[in-house]
Amino acid sequence: MRFLSRLLSLFALAGAVVTAVIDATRSIATASITLTPFIESWQASSPGTFEAFRKTVEDRTFAALWDPGLTAVLSLPSWLLFAALALIFYILGQPKRRPDDLFAARY
Repeated sequence: MRFLSRLLSLFALAGAVVTAVIDATRSIATASITLTPFIESWQASSPGTFEAFRKTVEDRTFAALWDPGLTAVLSLPSWLLFAALALIFYILGQPKRRPDDLFAARY
């Protein structure tokens, strides 16, 4: 399980770097800071899966979860969302600490 979590962390970090480079390139080209929201990238790359996800969330949960909740999260810049996922997966992949590792004087 730890290996899978670290692997997902690696892929999420790679996604964060790629989307940060894309945003940096757009920012240089327009001479102003440009941050692409994840929801915009998802709609542009795969509108069918986005609509299926939206419909599933609205049908299987209460509709208020989609509009103020998930749209706010998905409106974050893509690099920030991927970096947060990478951090979460990295933390989940950390080995459990043993009680004897908590003390500095183990010599």
